[in-house]
Amino acid sequence: MEEIEVKFLNIDKESLEEKLISLGAKKEGDYFYKRNVFDYPDLRLDKQGAWVRLRDEGGRVMLGFKQRLGMQGTTGKDEGMYEREVEVKDYEGTADILRKIGLVDKFYIENKRTRYIMDGIEFDIDEYPLLKPFLEIEGKSWGDVDKAISLLGFNKEDAKKFSATQIYALEGIDDKEYVIMTFEKQVKKVKFI
Repeated sequence: MEEIEVKFLNIDKESLEEKLISLGAKKEGDYFYKRNVFDYPDLRLDKQGAWVRLRDEGGRVMLGFKQRLGMQGTTGKDEGMYEREVEVKDYEGTADILRKIGLVDKFYIENKRTRYIMDGIEFDIDEYPLLKPFLEIEGKSWGDVDKAISLLGFNKEDAKKFSATQIYALEGIDDKEYVIMTFEKQVKKVKFI
């Protein structure tokens, strides 16, 4: 199913939270996510703008497949994102199964998320290692998303249908060069000559 969401980059977290609260949005919580991203050894999913993600959200573990739609390069404006997720019980057990069926760890990354909800629309303020905070607005319809953009006083033309990898690329960072990206450390892949 298509994700109905857009992102706004380089936001001021504190002022955005104040604005959301003034509009009547309710804070759902602060979350810390850890995830492993998997692919085949030949990176065939990556070549299709796709990946398998295993994410520990603190209270639940989700296994997902994501694929950029209408992919237009690293920084192009995609048409959106296909996403399918299922809840699983065991993070390490699921990771082991994925490895046993031939997938390999592409990288491990952490992020923080602060979520607000208003009228069924999710406003997620995301923080990733080496990036400035950004806002993700997700709704049940594009009309919901457009309404939220308008309420916040944002310019719809500034909205991005980007993955985190594309946001890193805009900042001149190739996240594919890393095997670990946490707030405390970033470890690049070892290159053999």
